[in-house]
Amino acid sequence: MPTPGAQLYLGLISGTSADGIDAALVRMGEKQIPLDPPFSKGEEQQIRCELVIGRTYAWDPALRERLIALGQGQDTVSLDALGSLDVQVALAFAHAASRLLREAGVTPAQVRAIGSHGQTVRHRPEAEFPFTWQLGDGNTIAERSGIATVADFRRRDVAAGGHGAPLMPAFHAAMLHSDIEDRAVLNLGGIANFTLLPRAGEVRGFDTGPANALLDAWCERHVGHAFDADGAFAASGCVDEALLSRLLDEAWFSLPPPKSTGREQFHLEWAQARIGDGTFAPQDVQATLLELTAATVADALLATQPQTRRVLVCGGGVRNPVLLARIAARLPGVVVESTAVYGLDPDFVEAMGFAWLARETLAGRPGNLPSVSGAKGPRVLGVVYPA
Repeated sequence: MPTPGAQLYLGLISGTSADGIDAALVRMGEKQIPLDPPFSKGEEQQIRCELVIGRTYAWDPALRERLIALGQGQDTVSLDALGSLDVQVALAFAHAASRLLREAGVTPAQVRAIGSHGQTVRHRPEAEFPFTWQLGDGNTIAERSGIATVADFRRRDVAAGGHGAPLMPAFHAAMLHSDIEDRAVLNLGGIANFTLLPRAGEVRGFDTGPANALLDAWCERHVGHAFDADGAFAASGCVDEALLSRLLDEAWFSLPPPKSTGREQFHLEWAQARIGDGTFAPQDVQATLLELTAATVADALLATQPQTRRVLVCGGGVRNPVLLARIAARLPGVVVESTAVYGLDPDFVEAMGFAWLARETLAGRPGNLPSVSGAKGPRVLGVVYPA
């Protein structure tokens, strides 16, 4: 039964892998969800944030190819081309929102707001003049959808000295915190990142390194598939320990949090430079790249919250049983399971999170956690584009 006074919000995101636009229609109650709630799993959290419908819509292949090239720093474009891409991404997002509402039988007038992450094409929080850039013009989304849109969530945190990432820890804390055990939420998207949820104490979060971005790219190059279904390609190979050592010998992995990264750093050319001219079987490289993700995830958790008893996994990597098994093997005594166990569809946690962030913005509440991003303080995130 919906919470009295509940409102509908719509979240949109295309992640580092750019494998599709995730759209989630979410029903949320009016009552504020505190950042450190005293509950663990149960009906209360489900009433406050309920997924009504979630879908992933494919990118136009040519547009996706352009976005990936731009995100990896392989392509430079004119101002005219960049402005055009900004609108093209926005149109794709608006179309995804409209399709979702049609499938749900919901009108735009019934939706309070859209929270749109956009598509990251560059993330430089540690540059001389720090910045992060997500394409997907909020004006266009609001105009085409007829729904108030909140977008450009990351740049205010960067302006305040933070990394602008990850932004999901506040949502994870609201939904998945427990007062009886130390937990971590692991998002296995193009890049892997953790939210650390101790029973008591401040929430932390940070990127751990590459995940699906490298695995998908290598699989597509050598097998012709967009992703390694069920980890079968990796399972057919063997880890090359010498190559794994070279991959792990990346200075970024030893940096302390807060830290964030993206496709502009961990891309196929980064891996190829370490593979060199070696005669590796493609399946052995896939197995080694998978082990790289498992190793960097496990090492990061053991270094920052070794008392963790449960890791809740979301993102596309949750559907790779080989990857999950390797992470679990490196974390003995830790339960590794999907966020679905706690009522959050792992495919749409991030899209739900940006719907939640839109609500926080409209309510004038901060959406970042300085303990996660390194920002100077809490900040209301995003820009509101009225319908």
